[in-house]
Amino acid sequence: MACIEARGLRKTFGTTVAVDGINLKVEEGRILGLIGPNGAGKTTALNAILGLTPYEGELRVLGRDPWSSREELMTDACFISDVAVLPRWIRVSQTLDYVAGVHPRFDRAKAEGFLAKTNIKKTNRVKELSKGMVAQLHLALVMAIDAKLLVLDEPTLGLDILYRKQFYDSLLNDYFDGSRTIVVTTHQVEEIQDVLTDLMFIDRGRIVLNCSMEDFEIRYAEVLANPDKLEAARALRPIHERQVFARSIFMFEGADRQQLSALGEVRTPSIADLFVAVIGGQTTAGGSR
Repeated sequence: MACIEARGLRKTFGTTVAVDGINLKVEEGRILGLIGPNGAGKTTALNAILGLTPYEGELRVLGRDPWSSREELMTDACFISDVAVLPRWIRVSQTLDYVAGVHPRFDRAKAEGFLAKTNIKKTNRVKELSKGMVAQLHLALVMAIDAKLLVLDEPTLGLDILYRKQFYDSLLNDYFDGSRTIVVTTHQVEEIQDVLTDLMFIDRGRIVLNCSMEDFEIRYAEVLANPDKLEAARALRPIHERQVFARSIFMFEGADRQQLSALGEVRTPSIADLFVAVIGGQTTAGGSR
């Protein structure tokens, strides 16, 4: 059964088309990375999935219409956006009280167990916590909810590398169990390459790439070409060429790796390099929308 399924999903703001008739299907138990430049439609698509904005087209999330059945959907879905949304005056213990009061599937003991692994005290106010600690608090609250879908919109934005690694380690080790579904948007794509099961690129409101990570590793290859093999590499019609320390690196889609190995060193590209190759110079990555 699909956790998320959309056909012709479209959202406009006046004359601006934010999501342009996209089709997508996310199966249960997958971790999808939704990657796109600033203004690509990522957050708008997530808002539609969460029932936060009306839309045109067909959309089902956990078998429900998210706009008309948002209250029911929220019993099975959780969301983490920028960590600044927590009131700065609130104490950690009060956040536990609040979530326990509003969510029927919140396990307070589990949340306290997660927080016990951190330096966060229940008497702390949010304003006394670093941004990384607030992210830990957010994650502890969410991981203690027995939800089927978790949506993360730039969840580690502004955090240092240590907190970012701890965030994704906790997500995989303490939350993801193979049956839950996670959708994450981020610009720090290198850090989630080994986390994802599926990859989707969105640009100007349209899906421009959609594949599993297994397909990604089979379909795409990079070659650090030997200097005398440049023309031979170009003859194979790479989808992208870039220069690194005066060496040419070519990216290919669907090419024979044995044939590529005659040109130089062959490797699987990073998500970031594939993103640049697919999106190209049409847009530049920035904040999320």
